[in-house]
Formats: sequence, C-alpha cells, structure tokens
Amino acid sequence: MSSIDAEALRGKLDSDGFAILPALLDPDNCEALRSLYADERHFRSRVIMQRHHFGRGEYQYLRYPLPSHVSTLRGRLYAVLAPIANDWAHALGEERKYPPQHQDYLQNCHAAGQARPTPLILKYGAGDYNCLHQDLYGEQVFPLQAVIMLSSPGDDFQGGELVLVEQRPRAQSRPQVIRMNQGDAVIFAVNQRPKQGVRGTYRVRMKHGVSRVEAGERYTLGIIFHDAQ
Repeated sequence: MSSIDAEALRGKLDSDGFAILPALLDPDNCEALRSLYADERHFRSRVIMQRHHFGRGEYQYLRYPLPSHVSTLRGRLYAVLAPIANDWAHALGEERKYPPQHQDYLQNCHAAGQARPTPLILKYGAGDYNCLHQDLYGEQVFPLQAVIMLSSPGDDFQGGELVLVEQRPRAQSRPQVIRMNQGDAVIFAVNQRPKQGVRGTYRVRMKHGVSRVEAGERYTLGIIFHDAQ
C-alpha cells in the first residue's frame, strides 16, 4: 500500500466529500484480490443485485478472518480516517468518539450487535450497474468508506464509473462522476458530512452508485469500517 498524505486527504474530504488516493495498490495486489472472487471459502454471502432491485451485477461479503492484505488495508486506512471522522462528528454536534485503532472500533460494533464483516468484492459485467445507495448496517456507522479499483479501465472494461450524489438542503442534488485507474482508491462519505457555508456548518447527505458497464468485467474492493448486524 502506498503512503497517504493525511492532510491533503483531509482537505479534499472537507471540501468535496470524497478524495482519490492514486495507485494505492499495485497491479499485482489488485490481481491477487480479484482472484479471491472465484474461491467461495473467503466469503460469507453472495448478493445478486437484480433480485433485490439494487441494480445489476453481484457482490460477495468476505468472512472473518479477513484475508491478511484486506485486514491490513482496512486497519491502516481507518487509522488515517479516524481523526477526520472525529472532527466531522464534532462539527455536526454529535457525541460519537472513534478510537484511534480499528480493532477498538470493532469492539464497539460487536457490542452493538454488529459482528458480521462488511468488506466486499463487487463484480460487474456488460449491462450491469449499481443504484444510488448508502452502506448503513446498524446503529454504529463509521462516516467514511473506500472503494478500490481492481480492474484496468479501458483494458478490462468500459463504462462503469463511480457516481457520487450530494443532496444539499434547499438545493438541487449535485452529481459527480469519478473515473478511477487500476489500484486507485476513492474515500467518500457514507451518509452525512459537514459542509461549511456562509451561515456556518450544515449537513449534506451523500449517496453512491456505479454507472452502466458497457463492456468487459469490472471488479472493485469495498472497504466499510463498521460491521453489520
């Protein structure tokens, strides 16, 4: 995993609600993660999206113990993001406190009845897409998450851009289309985030989805930091 400029990351998240971490993983790591998808021993459940009106495509949730490289990535990203999460909570007038280490945060999740792991690998083929949604799995919600591109756009697939929509109070929603290269990660708000306006701080809501894949196969790794009920 490449190094992360925490201050630059904070600046982009505060201003835009998302930030790109270029080449967070190298192609070999991406291929190793993508190859996990075919081995059901690594996963606790599989979801066919059209059965639930989520879109088209499928994904699988990894089981505990997570593969070591996924567990390491989840822990390292959390440690960078926890101070930002705490500042966001304070700005929104919330009393939540996120501990510095991910294992300590998971203890809070498990005490709240959220003990199922949420990292997942998503697979899209031609014609597949993901409707706008939020990854909320219980009372404990870490306010940031990550998606990492495991495939190579243009070579492995076409289309399939990440779509973020910011729902602003008393204003029309703002969409943003994020184009990623293999190994890039996008960090973005799970649900609500603070936004500084002329009259002070206010809340905006974020949703995310994936536009239609035109050809090929698209694999991504999703890193959600809270566990599920």
